[in-house]
Amino acid sequence: MSNTTLQKQLFRDLKDQALFQKATDFGLGYFAAVPERAVYPTEQALQDLSHFEEALPAQTGDAHQVLDMLHQYGAPATVPYLGGRYFGFVNGGVIPAGLAAKNLAGFWDQNAALQVMSPLVSSLEAVVQRWIVELLGLPDQTVAGFVSGTSMANFCALAAARYRLLERQGWDITEQGMFEAPKLRVVTSRHAHSTILKAISLLGFGKANIEWVDIDGQGRILPDQIPVLDDRTILILQAGNVNSGAFDPFLDICQKAKERGAWIHIDGAFGLWAGATSSLSHLTEGYEWADSWAVDGHKTLNTPYDSGMVLCSDPQALTAALHMSAGYIIQGEERDGMYYTPEMSRRARIIELWATLKYLGKAGVEGLISGFHQRALEFAEQAATIEGLEVLNEVVFNQVMVQAVTDEITEQVIQRIQDARVCWVGGSTWEGRRIIRVSFCSWTTTEEDVRIAVAAFRSALL
Repeated sequence: MSNTTLQKQLFRDLKDQALFQKATDFGLGYFAAVPERAVYPTEQALQDLSHFEEALPAQTGDAHQVLDMLHQYGAPATVPYLGGRYFGFVNGGVIPAGLAAKNLAGFWDQNAALQVMSPLVSSLEAVVQRWIVELLGLPDQTVAGFVSGTSMANFCALAAARYRLLERQGWDITEQGMFEAPKLRVVTSRHAHSTILKAISLLGFGKANIEWVDIDGQGRILPDQIPVLDDRTILILQAGNVNSGAFDPFLDICQKAKERGAWIHIDGAFGLWAGATSSLSHLTEGYEWADSWAVDGHKTLNTPYDSGMVLCSDPQALTAALHMSAGYIIQGEERDGMYYTPEMSRRARIIELWATLKYLGKAGVEGLISGFHQRALEFAEQAATIEGLEVLNEVVFNQVMVQAVTDEITEQVIQRIQDARVCWVGGSTWEGRRIIRVSFCSWTTTEEDVRIAVAAFRSALL
């Protein structure tokens, strides 16, 4: 096919309103069916994925047929997080206004790198940065980088920490690299999330060099077990244990760590949002003393995927750690988003994050996040009445850990619940034993969904 012929076909597709209307209709139909769908794809839907296993077509195809194939074989094999009974991992639901904004932004197809590339994106990033800092009560000078998720946010924050601590030792990491650099210390709890370990590895610190700190029975770091810190130390704390939901005692730790010159980073993928509420902000008391924070929008805030944020109260450290320059770069008078993220070209995910926050407002954020806690409390109270099942954790946020009498029975319960597809839960490990991890993080989960989920657990134990 010649370039001219291809262009003609693409222009026809671009003007084909029926094509885009079909995608909208398919999507709306999917939404309408979610309440009645199984919480996980059926075996037939999984087998039908074989239709995608084909050689790359030799010729240009038909756009309608592409959508039809996705609708027929793709949609049934998706996992409907938007349903009220998906409790696996911490996969949030989605606020309709945010999803609608994402769909609109898809037509705009904006690059978020520079102000000159998209004045809209530059403006919205500045606005949302201000909103987030205010919501969470962070220092006024805090800046935000809008990244794909907390994995990348943790990486960016620890890169900023590495830059600043080495700079204080007279070493420019961006110019001189890691070889022969002064050694830095990394201190964190034995329950640090795997994304923290990944960032530590990628940044060259080495997992073998971590100074591990013991935790209490809920997974909180023990302040009196933290080694003496200094100005070469990165201290990593946690807002929301991935299993128990517990929060490290920031107030007891952060001020002392700051006095020692340590860099404090808080991994708060789903838990940091507790600081935006009046009912749960006691969990985050003292976290404003930190230097950097990582949080997701697509978990607790229920934005569309992918939406993460690195927050840093040392703007120069973050931008220096992620710095790049080139002769063709046109620096804007306002915010250029690429200076706060590792990527240059980036999808304008800020549009749906802005729309979600604009829609919810402070009252909506409060109701959304406190609602997850309420559902978790309801589930824990009802699950505790099931003979042969034990609730292990203090339900301080949105996570519930339950366990059967033996690991074998625990695994059987998980498998039976997953096979039944009434609700979906996953397993984990706690103190050497297998557990069932139940995460409440979708706005669609109702009291009735909790009752149905508890009934599924009871049936799985019979």
